[in-house]
Amino acid sequence: MNNSSSSKSHGVDQPELSGPKSLRTKMGKPEDSEKKIFHKKLKDVEISVPIVYGNISFWLGKKANEYQSHKWTVYVRGATNEDLGVVIKRAVFQLHSSFNNPTRVIESPPFELSECGWGEFEIAITLFFHSDVCDKPLNLFHHLKLYPEDESGPMSTKKPVVVESYDEIVFPEPSEAFLARVQNQPALIVPRLPAGSVLPPPVPVEDPSKRKRGDTKDHPMSQWFMNFSEADELLQLAAARQQVQAHIAKFRREISLLDGQQQQQVNSVSDQ
Repeated sequence: MNNSSSSKSHGVDQPELSGPKSLRTKMGKPEDSEKKIFHKKLKDVEISVPIVYGNISFWLGKKANEYQSHKWTVYVRGATNEDLGVVIKRAVFQLHSSFNNPTRVIESPPFELSECGWGEFEIAITLFFHSDVCDKPLNLFHHLKLYPEDESGPMSTKKPVVVESYDEIVFPEPSEAFLARVQNQPALIVPRLPAGSVLPPPVPVEDPSKRKRGDTKDHPMSQWFMNFSEADELLQLAAARQQVQAHIAKFRREISLLDGQQQQQVNSVSDQ
């Protein structure tokens, strides 16, 4: 918040990195209409867009006052910091009512905004997509976090509090125009088409200079961004290891049971 009551009491700040929160959001299939009938759909095809949304907050130290203790940035970015402008047309951030102009509209990437304040609150984020992507917006909710869970350590102005969530936006039955335009986009998970399939030539949706500005690979705060792709791989490896260990334990029990049955048979023959 800017100058109203906080949802969390003030406490000592300690750098904090929140654990990954993963989702998979499937958007509705595009509807047929007179305006969109020229967008030929691809049946049994999905395009997945990994995104990360969250905030980074820095304590202002000696510059902090009663109403401005932190500088923070809320954002929506590519999972590995690529430009999302090829899919997202604009993002709307709804801040607390205590801020001037609480509804902030970001028309081009990077989709982020920075403010100063002292309180935590929920931010509604609405993503609007390009016309050949999806005609329905996606609503996300992020709780702005300024203060760490552990309030026992000293305050620091160098290391921020970071809270991020991972999501995969899935677009079923995309249009040919959409698929053609994003075929070589590293930010998206695009399926391979069957041999012989021909897509129309890609048509850019906005000025290339804007897309370049939206690429967050060189973002000044990228050192604090979480690596969700690596986290996902580690989670998958851990799950696979648990499955293998469970199978090994099962086979050992079966072998032990068979050995016991064989020994009983041997003892029975010996007794005879």
